[in-house]
Amino acid sequence: MPGDTNGFALARHVDQHWPAIEIVIASGRIAPAPGDMPDKATFVAKPYNARMIHDHLRRTLPDGKKPEPLRQAV
Repeated sequence: MPGDTNGFALARHVDQHWPAIEIVIASGRIAPAPGDMPDKATFVAKPYNARMIHDHLRRTLPDGKKPEPLRQAV
């Protein structure tokens, strides 16, 4: 990310200004330390594949916010 901002700082900014947005952070370099992420944010470690992300979103998004492909049983 450019400048002094990192993904965790961006996640906190988004959480403060747009609390309705669901936040998922992914990284292969660093894992979050306590306090790095907003309480409702989730973390996915790299490497990952499409199936892992699909399953993660099916588990974490509330039913009312899931797009149709995530509502269908796999």
